Amino acid sequence: MPEQFAALAHPLRQRLLFALGHRPATTSQLAAQLDAKKGNVAHHLKVLREAGLVHIAETRQVRGGTEQYYQRTARRMVVAEPQAAGTAAMLAAVAQELDLSPAEPLLALRHLRLSPAKARELGEALSQLVDGVDEAEEEPEGQPVHGVLVALYQQAPPASPTW
Repeated sequence: MPEQFAALAHPLRQRLLFALGHRPATTSQLAAQLDAKKGNVAHHLKVLREAGLVHIAETRQVRGGTEQYYQRTARRMVVAEPQAAGTAAMLAAVAQELDLSPAEPLLALRHLRLSPAKARELGEALSQLVDGVDEAEEEPEGQPVHGVLVALYQQAPPASPTW
């Protein structure tokens, strides 16, 4: 997994992963969507592919060449170990998306006192919220794509003062 976190370290690669969240796309389509150079997008797609984060979902013959459609390997992106690097990469990508959002985003942080059982229950409910909407329930093509970021974590206890 270290190669995946290294691949996520670049902001364009993070944006590519988000752009590939719903359907496969070609290098040209991604370059136009992200307002980036086609060669730059191709390079970063190669890095993501070598890290196992995207794959070629389909190829088509066009004007004597082969067009490759890339797709993200996972529908849901989950940060695992090492958490600090993965969390930083994911939050940086989300921050970029928030900056580019044409609509006012909802971004809130709230701290709750919860028993372990209640925290587990809330975690399961949030997981169902994120995974519960399947593609059959989504609106048809042409509708805006919305991002959902969910985090549930236990705060570290305050450090005891050293005298």
